Amino acid sequence: MAGNDNWINSYLDAILDAGKAAIGGDRPSLLLRERGHFSPARYFVEEVITGYDETDLYKTWLRANAMRSPQERNTRLENMTWRIWNLARKKKEFEKEEACRMSKRLPETEKTRADATADMSEDLFEGEKGEDAGDPSVAYGDSTTGSSPKTSSIDKLYIVLISLHGLVRGENMELGRDSDTGGQVKYVVELAKALSSSPGVYRVDLLTRQILAPNFDRSYGEPAELLVPTTGKNSKQERGENSGAYIIRIPFGPKDKYLAKEQLWPFIQEFVDGALSHIVRMSKAIGEEIGFRHPVWPAVIHGHYASAGIAAALLSGSLNLPMAFTGHFLGKDKLEGLLKQGRQTREQINMTYKIMCRIEAEELSLDASEIVIASTRQEIEEQWNLYDGFEVILARKLRARVKRGANCYGRFMPRMVIIPPGVEFGHIIHDFDMDGEEENPSPASEDPPIWSQIMRFFTNPRKPMILAVARPYPEKNITTLVKAFGECRPLRELANLTLIMGNREAISKMHNMSAAVLTSVLTLIDEYDLYGQVAYPKHHKHSEVPDIYRLAARTKGAFVNVAYFEQFGVTLIEAAMNGLPIIATKNGAPVEINQVLNNGLLVDPHDQNAIADALYKLLSDKQLWSRCRENGLKNIHQFSWPEHCKNYLSRILTLGLRSPAIGDREEQSNTRISRRKRIVVVSVDSGSKEDLVRIIRNAIEVIRTQNMSDSTGFVLSTSLTISEIHSLLVPAGMLPTDFDAFICNSGSNIYYPSYSGETPNNSKITFALDQNHQSHIEYRWGGEGLRKYLVKWATSVVERKGRTERQIIFEDPEHSSTYCLAFRVVNPNHLPPLKELRKLMRIQSLRCNALYNHSATRLSVVPIHASRSQALREKSDLHPPTIAKVRFSIFNYETGQHRPSNCQNRTNLAPGVVLKVLVYTLGDRGTQRCSPRR
Repeated sequence: MAGNDNWINSYLDAILDAGKAAIGGDRPSLLLRERGHFSPARYFVEEVITGYDETDLYKTWLRANAMRSPQERNTRLENMTWRIWNLARKKKEFEKEEACRMSKRLPETEKTRADATADMSEDLFEGEKGEDAGDPSVAYGDSTTGSSPKTSSIDKLYIVLISLHGLVRGENMELGRDSDTGGQVKYVVELAKALSSSPGVYRVDLLTRQILAPNFDRSYGEPAELLVPTTGKNSKQERGENSGAYIIRIPFGPKDKYLAKEQLWPFIQEFVDGALSHIVRMSKAIGEEIGFRHPVWPAVIHGHYASAGIAAALLSGSLNLPMAFTGHFLGKDKLEGLLKQGRQTREQINMTYKIMCRIEAEELSLDASEIVIASTRQEIEEQWNLYDGFEVILARKLRARVKRGANCYGRFMPRMVIIPPGVEFGHIIHDFDMDGEEENPSPASEDPPIWSQIMRFFTNPRKPMILAVARPYPEKNITTLVKAFGECRPLRELANLTLIMGNREAISKMHNMSAAVLTSVLTLIDEYDLYGQVAYPKHHKHSEVPDIYRLAARTKGAFVNVAYFEQFGVTLIEAAMNGLPIIATKNGAPVEINQVLNNGLLVDPHDQNAIADALYKLLSDKQLWSRCRENGLKNIHQFSWPEHCKNYLSRILTLGLRSPAIGDREEQSNTRISRRKRIVVVSVDSGSKEDLVRIIRNAIEVIRTQNMSDSTGFVLSTSLTISEIHSLLVPAGMLPTDFDAFICNSGSNIYYPSYSGETPNNSKITFALDQNHQSHIEYRWGGEGLRKYLVKWATSVVERKGRTERQIIFEDPEHSSTYCLAFRVVNPNHLPPLKELRKLMRIQSLRCNALYNHSATRLSVVPIHASRSQALREKSDLHPPTIAKVRFSIFNYETGQHRPSNCQNRTNLAPGVVLKVLVYTLGDRGTQRCSPRR
């Protein structure tokens, strides 16, 4: 290292300068461009420290400098220098990889988008082109800007909301206890309460996970909780006009363990089974309560966040009911942000956050949703536009064509509906006039207890209070706020800073990421010597949050939210509701919120000087402060929950599926399967017919040796056609009537075998097609438009040998049906991954399920609500209101043995020797559930 002394020393000097700037507060920047002293080394170190939050580098330098041993000092300094260099190198490698990935991906996506648009032979009318420029209702579907849509006559609506993660309860919410218990929990609980108090709504169920884990309150294990409305004495519940809002906790996953949202993915289908049983029972009960002769099905199933989105999609498909989706914080946006930080590769991010599962769930939600509820236009144009399943320009064209009744060639995009989040106005206590002075001062003893818990931190509690309410997460950018406050001496002299960062017992017991952020905050407070100027209480109740806002307003302070990106901005609305002006990030929803409220200033969250300047300007200019306060209180009504619910219900009613028709079950009521108490589902696929026959025969023989009575029925689930099944079973000496039903064509058809005559001896076997299932799965089926595109795509899939190309995928009309497009595969070794085909279909706005089967010698494309597992859930005969037990076994036909498995409700088979058997032990069947038609 002797030859590199100058190089090392330049970087060490830059680190020293960085430390001085952090403490001095009067140096505007390390770059010093304005004084002509730009230093590449300083710039380099500043970028590394900013990007990696390496605030301990300066301390390391000081410790090294204080060492008496030159050798030890030099070793420490050398290691620190290489650490800086390695961090920067890794960041540049990540950036280069992502740039390369994007450069390949964008042209392919753009070409596919162009193909989809080219199929639209008709262009927009001139008048529609003019509308598109400024009317989001044409571009996306609907918006709350302007006049609200007319609300149809509604009565006795049943609405189902789903939010799976976090700690969900109606009172004393533990917001901030962990990273999963935050704004979304508060939002869905308040939405459920507000909807239940809206005209025409009879019942609202908020479905979440039952938690029986130790160290968690027993209330999270209660199966049901009635939510107390916040509408006062005139609530509909007291007048007996509806059933109210409930939190329904469905057990799924480990019973005695609390799971973070990243750990819930393997158990989603278990939740769906439990939720399906609850909805069926409740729909029947509501029908009896209000005197209907048939069940009252949910008007909508609304998923919140990706995991609940995929659950809502499965429930929507099973019940044939409309789905709505709210993404909250979207996975692709989070992925982009993490990649820009340069700390982790895409693979590392996926391992930590299961981000690819999350993104695929969001894509599936786009496939199945009727409407997607966003809070701002920015969310639609900059976030949802990143997804394969949505594109602004194509959505605009499709929307315009639908309005004109033109052919969309099987393409569909969900309606993007802009509805800002609401707030509970019941918490407002207007005890200040428009200038911020108290109208009716109260004795000090009557002050809320949380006030004294905050004020004890301050040397001078009369200063204006800068208030931030955010969990200690990197994206909330709390450390930049503390730096902005600590480095601006005039701001420190003018105001105090209060940080409400959730609830904690000990930092050592917090999540690693939250603990790191909180440690950084406390370190900065120490470095800037901000004791007596910053409050950071460990505990607060959810009910005390309005009091905290009021305290900041009483001191004529300001609310600040400088997150790198803000999805909803509910805290901004709450602050305005309590008469508190705001300083907010210019990235995300705050832009549109401030356009309505006009009660503060927007800043670049990466620019701490801009944050400090905006805070000082707002707090030092009393006229500006009063004007912002007045504007916020005057315009806040536009974000009330009643206004939110009015817009929400008006959109839900446009779906036209509030009272689904009851399917005709007369044909199926005479089938044998309707009288079974136990059903064994044999789900099997293989490239060899001999293997298939052997697997099916051995499976039935083994199961029949387990003393099963005649009340047990058999269902064969496969990707084969009904003719293939017949030609397979009969030559092998098995009768189709040995089975009660056949789920075939990859779940797109269900057949019931029977004899055409009075006795089996003089009759032939017939197969009755389940017409109700057919009408069920036709939802969003692309039909001929989808077939034409798939044929075109198949010609592009080739096997290359030198300069020659040979097509390997061909249309297979013989094995196709109305709702199953089959393709023959010549060489499975050259097949593209299914995810590529799904991506192409989504970019084309063609919604479908695609799967390879028969050892990848066949490709089947079916509707989005068609699959073998969904066929089991959808049919009332196979899934009655009560399921007493579900056992899943793996059977090896070569050994004749089977073993239980922890995996449940999975019907996809690995080809070859493994057979999966589902055994449904049915409870009291009661009245047969009828699947409503679309």
